[in-house]
Amino acid sequence: MAKPLEGVRVLDMSHVIAGPLASLYLAQLGAEVIKIEAPLGGDVMRSSKGAALTDEGDTPAGFAALNAGKLSLAVDIRTPEGADTVRALARTVDVFIENFRPGVVAKYGLGYDAIREINPDVVYCSISGYGQEGEWSRRGAYDHVVQALTGMMMMSGDGDDAPPVKVGFPVVDVAVGMLGALSIVAAVHRRSREPEGQRGQYIDASMVQASLMLMYPNASSFLTHRTEPKRVGNRGYTGSPTADTYRCADGWLATAANTPAQFRKLVAVIGLEALCSDDRALDLASFNAPGGGFVIARDLPYVQQCFQDAFATRSAADMEVQLNAVGVPAARVRKLGEFLDEVQAGNGIALRTTSYRQQGGAKVRTPGLGFSYRFDGAPSTTGAPSLGQDNPALLAELGFGPDAIRSMRGEIGAAAY
Repeated sequence: MAKPLEGVRVLDMSHVIAGPLASLYLAQLGAEVIKIEAPLGGDVMRSSKGAALTDEGDTPAGFAALNAGKLSLAVDIRTPEGADTVRALARTVDVFIENFRPGVVAKYGLGYDAIREINPDVVYCSISGYGQEGEWSRRGAYDHVVQALTGMMMMSGDGDDAPPVKVGFPVVDVAVGMLGALSIVAAVHRRSREPEGQRGQYIDASMVQASLMLMYPNASSFLTHRTEPKRVGNRGYTGSPTADTYRCADGWLATAANTPAQFRKLVAVIGLEALCSDDRALDLASFNAPGGGFVIARDLPYVQQCFQDAFATRSAADMEVQLNAVGVPAARVRKLGEFLDEVQAGNGIALRTTSYRQQGGAKVRTPGLGFSYRFDGAPSTTGAPSLGQDNPALLAELGFGPDAIRSMRGEIGAAAY
């Protein structure tokens, strides 16, 4: 079946997570993505091998999951020949992606202005830590550093005096990659409506902006009312006293009894019905108002203690089943692997995983793209390329002869950016 981005060609000069995730979406949706890599080693993720993964060649699972379905062209952009090769290829593409610090690719004649001169209709996306403007724009950025800078670390954890706590995975890298893909797809769609020569677009996507989008309700509240978010630990965003996480006899349980109706169902299951008429526990006027809203505690520590005591002797697994059965969102706290194993062994969730086949027969399994189309082609099963795997075909397309192609192929492993 056809894919929505078939016919779109992408030149991808990105590395590690953010940019490669953006172009992964494009590749899996049908675009031809040409990944530009340094001849020595290529993308640093090619070296991200786990201790037990000794037979992966230069395409370990971490790299393959982010670069499946792409082509690899290994050239040294620091040399005039390498930069000229990339410029020649840039004439043929619809999209150009880079995620170096601002100004780096421009040194080699590969910045937006230079590429626009030879390809006025290009959609050019720059992904960076701090954006393309401002005094901080040339700073280096890593996920946990941006979490610290933007206040995300001080939203995690419990209490004002607790140390900062980072989100336990590269959430900002992933978010900016998704936003990059979204903005590129929108710009590609715009190209179909504009006259030739006016179809181009420049996209400035940053980790800082992605971080703020992840905290969008809280950031908007501060910008509007100067309300600094409180650190609520494992409590839910609504602030309802039973949007919380409790220790049970066999683990932990998260509940989300946000509304009065959900609260009444929860207390009926665990025998705390008296709280519904306890004016020490709840704001009863709000609790009993027609239509209602979120539950408001008058004495939060008292309410919390009531529920902590009630859950302490109960099974988290049993409570998950019982509460969901009456319409109260609840889940036993699991590790990632435990959750994935459980889902794949049962019928609880239709998780559409994707497997990519590497050279040599190795298979890399992923959770897919986060969505699926009913009436379009599924993700490709083609794995990630070896470093410089597509040099011969791409260089021949650009007019290089056999000797020049062999010479450039021989440089792989001998130079680096």
